[in-house]
Amino acid sequence: MIVPKNHIKKNDLVVVTHGREKGKSGRVLKVLTEKERLIIEKINFIKKHSRPHGQQRRGGILEKEAPLHISNVMLLCEKCNKPVRIGHRNLEGGKKARFCKKCGEIFDK
Repeated sequence: MIVPKNHIKKNDLVVVTHGREKGKSGRVLKVLTEKERLIIEKINFIKKHSRPHGQQRRGGILEKEAPLHISNVMLLCEKCNKPVRIGHRNLEGGKKARFCKKCGEIFDK
């Protein structure tokens, strides 16, 4: 199976560009590479109904973050303070880094 390239990593600050959560921003908690989805902090909440299991776990309605498709978010540049497209650049020492295409700010340090 071919794993697609992800330009967004864990702990990146992103903005939702499509859907009912459009315009909201948050930190990436988890990246699901095979499904091309992200779980973002405090965005895309769903309600999950659960039954009680034994004496330890109570039943009820739980709220949790659901995954969003990676194409519906853009990386937020802290210098530009806008959602931006990113590129890849080779640095000294053979390292690769992501950078903002508007201002040239490097994300990976």
